[in-house]
Amino acid sequence: MSSTITGDAPENHNVHLLLLIHGMWGNPSHLAEMRRVIDERHGQAESEKGPNDERLHILVAETNRDDGTYDGIDWGGERVAEELYEAIRDLEKEGKKVTRFSVTGYSLGGLIARYVVGILHQRGFFNNVTPVNFNTIATPHVGLPRYPTLISSVANYLGPKLLSRTGEQFFLVDKWSQNGRPLLEVMADPQRLFFQALTHFAHVRIYANTVNDVTVPYPTAAIEQDDVFVNHIQDGFQVEYDEEYKPVIKSYTVPSSPPPPALKPRVLSAKWFKSMKSSRPLLPPALQFRFPYNVLMIALTPILVPVVLTLVLTRLSLASKKSRLRIKQLEKDETGAERLVHIIGSLEREVEDAVVDMFDSADGADAPAPTSASPSTTSLPANPTRTPSPDSPADSATALSAGAGQAGAQHEAGLVLNETQRKLVGWLNTLPGLKKELVFIHPVRNSHGAIICRDVKRFPSHRLGEGVLRHWADHWLV
Repeated sequence: MSSTITGDAPENHNVHLLLLIHGMWGNPSHLAEMRRVIDERHGQAESEKGPNDERLHILVAETNRDDGTYDGIDWGGERVAEELYEAIRDLEKEGKKVTRFSVTGYSLGGLIARYVVGILHQRGFFNNVTPVNFNTIATPHVGLPRYPTLISSVANYLGPKLLSRTGEQFFLVDKWSQNGRPLLEVMADPQRLFFQALTHFAHVRIYANTVNDVTVPYPTAAIEQDDVFVNHIQDGFQVEYDEEYKPVIKSYTVPSSPPPPALKPRVLSAKWFKSMKSSRPLLPPALQFRFPYNVLMIALTPILVPVVLTLVLTRLSLASKKSRLRIKQLEKDETGAERLVHIIGSLEREVEDAVVDMFDSADGADAPAPTSASPSTTSLPANPTRTPSPDSPADSATALSAGAGQAGAQHEAGLVLNETQRKLVGWLNTLPGLKKELVFIHPVRNSHGAIICRDVKRFPSHRLGEGVLRHWADHWLV
């Protein structure tokens, strides 16, 4: 368990407990910068205290690290919840009382955070502890979407097989509830306690990469129907950064019509060679070598690629197999009979039985339709202002609709959100007070790690996300 009591606190005091949860294949070191930034902002002796003189206490979850992340959002959530309760008991032994609670999850950790608050809500935790901040960063809230690319198609096929229970839940092919509904659908349902738990938080804010996140694309991280940024260069998007928190977006301009394509340079000319170079690095920093080693790498590519792929697939297959064995043991454990997965299953059966009884009691007459749990699928606008281009119509709503339609053209762009995912977008966007912060990190190979400065020692580009962490810390309520 990785926890810190910050500042020069008295022996007995109230605590605002902040839980940080890492992502897939992660460990607490991935959140080192996040922990440092929030501690410097709110954990010093002179830092602002809570309404009841609460002092910050940071708990970085450890029990679900590395290969443990294969075991599913649900089992990961159960582990983290137990770790949280253990930390609270330790604090109570020291004479400290947890009176306020916040949680921030990165990537998969955001889904685990949503599961954890469901557990806490079901156990009555919030009867005595005030829920304050709920934040996620680059989290696949509606699962992983499918783009019309070979890599995306392969990932959709292999993901559920190679990532064990978590992979099945990422791609919504699991049958988690007794009715066969995927876990992410149950967690987004406004009639279920996961959603209801989120409504108790005073401050709900999510951060999403708009571009270059090959792990968790924009629509699922930002809970949006369409990927309006998928062709941001061709569509001529203009982004204005928040001056204080770059790369957080203050506003972006959607042209009413895409700019004309640039003239193609003469073949084999200097401009032609320059145009062939991608704006994003083709290889991660660890594989970017100088001459002559870069030439050697290219020459060895036909040998290295199949070898590396074989090693990766073997590693994933073995980890997935071990995970499925662990899950079998967990499900056999009789002490887990009252875990949330069983409680929710019972609720699902009760609802289904109630609907059946309603129709049976109608004796063939027109029975009243059961109340739908599905609100409107209209998405809330993201926080950054979307500005029409100067030459667009005066009616800004019309301009935005036209611009977003051309730039985002969901079906033309080929992004596939299935019917269930679109329903989840509609449900989650009804969360009261939901705030969205969009992040534009370009050009990088993958902005997923950069958004939280995950590994600044090995990857200098990860420092680009420092403004995101400062924005998160400055807007975090004590």
